Amino acid sequence: MTDVIEAPAIFDEMYGFLRRGAGNPASVRDAYVALDAWLGSAPPQLLETRRSQAEIFFRRLGITFAVYGDAQASERLIPFDIIPRVLQKHEWEQLERGLRQRVRAINAFLSDIYGRRECLRAGVVPEELIWRNPAYAPEMAGRAVPHDLRVQIAGIDVVRVDADSFYVLEDNVRTPSGVSYMLENREAMMRLFPDLFSRNAIAPVETYPSLLLETLRSVAPPGARHDPTVALLTPGQHNSAFYEHSFLADKLGIELVEGSDLIVRDSVLYMRTTEGPKRVDVLYRRLDDDFIDPLVFRPDSILGVPGLMDAYLSGNVTLTNAVGTGIADDKAIYSYMPEIIRFFTGEEPLLKNVPTWRCREPDALAHVLDNLESLVVKEVNGSGGYGMLVGPHASASEIEAFRRKLIHAPKGFIAQPTLALSTCPTYVESGVAPRHVDLRPFVLCGSDEIRIVPGGLTRVALREGSLVVNSSQGGGTKDTWVLEH
Repeated sequence: MTDVIEAPAIFDEMYGFLRRGAGNPASVRDAYVALDAWLGSAPPQLLETRRSQAEIFFRRLGITFAVYGDAQASERLIPFDIIPRVLQKHEWEQLERGLRQRVRAINAFLSDIYGRRECLRAGVVPEELIWRNPAYAPEMAGRAVPHDLRVQIAGIDVVRVDADSFYVLEDNVRTPSGVSYMLENREAMMRLFPDLFSRNAIAPVETYPSLLLETLRSVAPPGARHDPTVALLTPGQHNSAFYEHSFLADKLGIELVEGSDLIVRDSVLYMRTTEGPKRVDVLYRRLDDDFIDPLVFRPDSILGVPGLMDAYLSGNVTLTNAVGTGIADDKAIYSYMPEIIRFFTGEEPLLKNVPTWRCREPDALAHVLDNLESLVVKEVNGSGGYGMLVGPHASASEIEAFRRKLIHAPKGFIAQPTLALSTCPTYVESGVAPRHVDLRPFVLCGSDEIRIVPGGLTRVALREGSLVVNSSQGGGTKDTWVLEH
């Protein structure tokens, strides 16, 4: 456990530090000067009109996500906030350097635990966290992957607590999602606010599909043809992220396929076409490990492809991301990332981890149980804002229920301090008001280079005081601007 983050006040990215109960300071931070001037001159009705137009825009596009277990609304629009988040060029460059370092270390870590296991022998990570981890894939032990890259696409969740400090909240390297919202948010803003765009030099994000395609082609098996064929594997239209799967396949100009569209012959993967079987060299799969091949993993899976693992382990197709990468998403493994970065890069981490108590450790568990009302407690394999306790916002009964869970199965949880996440101006029912945000930049790791489009997906907690930004928990999204000058 490292030092606890002390946040005497909330950092507002437009105004600087805001102490609770105090008014906004008079000065506006440099990144927001042009936006502040525009907001000051915009007629009040304009923002409401643009908000309504944005909703129509997204509804026509059909950008929805599924809420499993919600009988009232199985498909929803993710709320879109029309006021962008703005980062200066030097802020982004600082963040970008840290992202590159972190993803390089994650790739090295994954190659090591499925290969030489040097970090385990050195005691960097406890062996038990690997061998007993449900995301560990023993089928990959000792198996090489093309170009020794296991994570080609990463979504790293980052939060900010002051002008200079970014913290990584979570690593998402199994099947990171959300990039379609980043692209559509930019499209919406360019349509709705052309005058605002003309006042700012904003780095583009529209190059992401071409950069993704370059990345995927670069990791084709060494024996692949000069122009490798890439396809995107989706679980189907009932998956919560199906819109994104369809969107990306269209933008990349590749085939969107389901398991029934693919066959394996002589350890080679083919997709069915009207002209006969066509070989697939790279499969961008948006399907979890358990479902990709019923001959190796779940035998009841009808979503995967029988024999796919044979083709993969024979070196005839690249799966992105690699099988077994989900272990790096584990929140207990996350707590060792500073040590992992030092071990594999020989450098100090450029992006900080959020201080974390591992409830598997008796002293840490005792501290967490004594301070549940002030901590955030998460399942080590949880995601989407589910299975977590936000102590300051929880009822006494919720806290006691979580206490029982921790006592019964402490190894399944970690705890973190309640961060004073930075806020950004957001258009809500009462007008423009600060709301808490995080950021998910998308990192592309090819055989030749690491590519990152400037910005990413900003998620915003729309409810006043809420720290939960997940769309499944009522959060929304914003466009993220990185100023080029």
